[in-house]
Amino acid sequence: MSVRYEELAPREFRERLATAPIAYLPLGTLEWHGEHLPLGTDALESHAFFCRLAEEVGGIVLPSLYLGPDRTRDVNGAVMIGMDFWLEGEEKNPHAQQLDGSAYWVPDDLFAAMLDATLAQLKRAGFRIVVGHGHGPSTTYFAGQIDEWRKRFGLVCMTARTPEDDPVEEHHTHGVMTDHAASNETALVMALRPELVHLDRLPEDPEERLIGVAGEDPRAGASPEYGERCLEIQTARMAPILRRELERL
Repeated sequence: MSVRYEELAPREFRERLATAPIAYLPLGTLEWHGEHLPLGTDALESHAFFCRLAEEVGGIVLPSLYLGPDRTRDVNGAVMIGMDFWLEGEEKNPHAQQLDGSAYWVPDDLFAAMLDATLAQLKRAGFRIVVGHGHGPSTTYFAGQIDEWRKRFGLVCMTARTPEDDPVEEHHTHGVMTDHAASNETALVMALRPELVHLDRLPEDPEERLIGVAGEDPRAGASPEYGERCLEIQTARMAPILRRELERL
């Protein structure tokens, strides 16, 4: 039986909901992820990760949400968004430029309204737990609303981010989507859709700056094995968390 919401007929939907009323919401973008990764990397990674969780624990994976918030800045009269001007923590990036293919930004209030409506409809459909994860700013907003959504909708909400006080160091080093188009995200796409990774399109010179890439150099640190290990570890970490929440319902 499929775990994808859009592929379920009512009978299958009722069966999966009755077994585990968990909704997984992939928070994606259409955003530059270097010359070597697809524009839909955020959604590709989060959706695939959630499908693994749903197959392991139960629940239903929603279609990816491709709109999201991000930093903006006016640079010489042009609006720059996210990685257009942000590089490796440097807010004052002298290399600001509109990066090809990015088309996802919505203002914070619109994103808030979109998620509020989504959560209200998921509650109406019978879900009790909602897991949101993906694009960094989208996930940060989702995490900040967890208490509010519990009060308003009676939903248990969470992200798949590893808590800072997690005693297992491997959870930190093998997170899911912990950089931007660098070794972690590149490795994840290598594991999930290797045909979409084009490392040969990056400069051969390791000293040459990579545009719109934040984190460990993917030319040195990415591999399919690393990506698969990240997926395995985080699936194993999240599964008992979700099972405990199901027991508490």
